[in-house]
Amino acid sequence: MIVYTINEIGGVVVNEFEKDVQTKRNDVVDSGVAFVASFAFFAIIFIIATAIKMIG
Repeated sequence: MIVYTINEIGGVVVNEFEKDVQTKRNDVVDSGVAFVASFAFFAIIFIIATAIKMIG
């Protein structure tokens, strides 16, 4: 147990960084946006490659 980073709050041991989070947004939204962005990126690469193959 790392004593200098863990504090006890109301009988529950809480990590220091869990008390003061930077954002309280849901991670599912961020994960969904990242999935759609990466899927779109690779789809565009595939479409460009297919177009070049058909032209050539």
